[in-house]
Amino acid sequence: MKYLIAGLGNIGPEYELTRHNIGFLTLDQLADKHGTDFATNRLAATADFKYKGKHICLIKPSTYMNLSGRAVNYWLQDLKIPRENLLVVTDDIALPYGKLRLRTKGSHGGHNGLGNIEETLGTADYPRLRFGVGGDFPKGNQKEYVLGRFSSEEFNDLPAHINRACEAILSFCTAGVQITMNQFNQESGVRRGE
Repeated sequence: MKYLIAGLGNIGPEYELTRHNIGFLTLDQLADKHGTDFATNRLAATADFKYKGKHICLIKPSTYMNLSGRAVNYWLQDLKIPRENLLVVTDDIALPYGKLRLRTKGSHGGHNGLGNIEETLGTADYPRLRFGVGGDFPKGNQKEYVLGRFSSEEFNDLPAHINRACEAILSFCTAGVQITMNQFNQESGVRRGE
């Protein structure tokens, strides 16, 4: 069984360690842990590995955040992966830093990457793993905040939080979405079923 894990972010060194690139950072660690490297491919950098009998395909769209849907849609079709086996990993300013929330569907909440995926797929009915980056910024400074780098304190804790996100991704692919939601949403301080 195949799964498509799409980590959202922006390409280019100036975006590398920004909050908006948490999807890229998570997939980089996941690929590294499983001994695979990303290769430049159509609309995305791609990598894949086998885990507990599952074929896990990773993409980091090279379209920039606002056009993430093009890459997601292309690779879903090219790899013939059903939408329920798609997991989009993205930043979320509505969640405290480091908290995870897995949902099977939902609104894009103003997130340009999720909005474009919804528009391209024609539905908001696809799983997404939201990674909290906090929302400690003055009103009107959202763009600067998400395109800014993590504070030194946040950066120190980042590997542990990313590792947890990697565990959630592997659980999604092997244990299924409900078990993963119950475990990781709850452990992240999020009420079950949210």
